[in-house]
Amino acid sequence: MSAKDQFVTVRTTQQMEARVIQGRLESEGIPVLLSYESAGLVYGLTVDGLGEVKIMVPEHLATRARDILGK
Repeated sequence: MSAKDQFVTVRTTQQMEARVIQGRLESEGIPVLLSYESAGLVYGLTVDGLGEVKIMVPEHLATRARDILGK
């Protein structure tokens, strides 16, 4: 897998904010994968990392994504 194909995490947040960020990045032409632990989503748990969502973008676009997000 080339660096262009690898996805890296640019932010970790909760489900609702992750969807907003996903829309923002995709509107800028950046593909987004959301990675989350399913038990947190199913049961609505937000303790000890459950319910956290990793926002992942292609590695070669990570700097641009962070700039758009302000980090």
